[in-house]
Amino acid sequence: MIDNDAVILGLLLVILAVIFRTNDSPHPFFRRFYRFVPMLLLCYFLPSLLTLSGLVDIENSMLYFVATRYLLPASLVLLTLSIDLSEIVKLGPKAIIMFLTGTVGVVIGGPLALLIVVLVSPESVGGQDGEAIWRGLATVAGSWIGGGANQAAMKEIFEPSERLYSLMVAVDVVVAEVWMAILLLGVGKHRWIDARLKADSSSVDQLTEKMELFSKQSRRIPSSTDLLMVLGVAFGVTALCHLAADAIAPWIEQNYPTLNRFSLNSAFFWLIVLATTGGVLLSFTSARGLHGAGASQLGTVFIFMLVATIGLRMDVTAVAERPMAFVIGGLWMMIHVGLLLVVAVLIRAPYFFLAVGSKANIGGAASAPVVAAAFHPALAPVGVLLAVVGYALGTYAAYLCALMMEAISAA
Repeated sequence: MIDNDAVILGLLLVILAVIFRTNDSPHPFFRRFYRFVPMLLLCYFLPSLLTLSGLVDIENSMLYFVATRYLLPASLVLLTLSIDLSEIVKLGPKAIIMFLTGTVGVVIGGPLALLIVVLVSPESVGGQDGEAIWRGLATVAGSWIGGGANQAAMKEIFEPSERLYSLMVAVDVVVAEVWMAILLLGVGKHRWIDARLKADSSSVDQLTEKMELFSKQSRRIPSSTDLLMVLGVAFGVTALCHLAADAIAPWIEQNYPTLNRFSLNSAFFWLIVLATTGGVLLSFTSARGLHGAGASQLGTVFIFMLVATIGLRMDVTAVAERPMAFVIGGLWMMIHVGLLLVVAVLIRAPYFFLAVGSKANIGGAASAPVVAAAFHPALAPVGVLLAVVGYALGTYAAYLCALMMEAISAA
């Protein structure tokens, strides 16, 4: 077994490089393949085969620690500093309504799905301490309100066991990517769907022209200075967040121990909250100009490196061992989708807003741009724009969802 982190990291990066390269390939085979198999699914699944086959040993690996403590907060800074609140407003109320509907669907969907299963089969959703099912589901909530970064945050905050976490990664990936495949199949019929929803898609057409122009105007080749500025801001803010989190968490532990049940004594919790807040504050400064120098792209690379390290911990055999966890995941997703469809019909939202609003929550910046670009390549930044809002909301909304699931489990 390979236990050298340098070798494992090299294998992960080669896997990611091959996936990205084939996904961008014009070859007809790969075009057809990725039309039905989401790229993000492979970024989880292929690394999991390294562990399942026994090729690599991750027991003593530090890759996950590095990804969560350094790359994760840095990626949150880089992705959130590109937020342009005025542009989000200009997308129109329907885009924001559909995005927030997706968020609400996840926040209430988890507790409702858990409640349904508790009423039917309470013995299958119990567990104590690190094996408590709600702790594992909290990581799914993080992934489904923002993406892998928020998933890792919830994992560190609520501390499910490694066995439970491995199961929940499988639940997350399998359920979310089935929905991703359905959404992508719907892209080719979006005109027909819009007609059935009685939606006016002219705003999407205007948005396509606007974003295509924006992409051309903001595109530039980053210099060495640009790249160092991006890295300096990302890891400089991360360093300050570590410094503050290491002071705040012990202070709360010592002076306000009653807040421990809300995980406010967790240094990692404060690291994620502060990194997200720091990125949002930077979006109001000239640092936002780093977006054109590749800040979002580098943040996305960090996210996919995190996704690959999470994939190493995914147990694809868990479907047979604990099927009830997948029932919860399926019910959860059905509530999310059902609420989106109801609201889309009520406000006559175009399919584009439904699809991107959903994936800006379910998967975040790793998948929302993929869905948006399936409509038109120039629309990919719209997916990023909504996804970074998902990152900003993800830590807080997933935290609330987790507390509700804890209450249901304790009842």
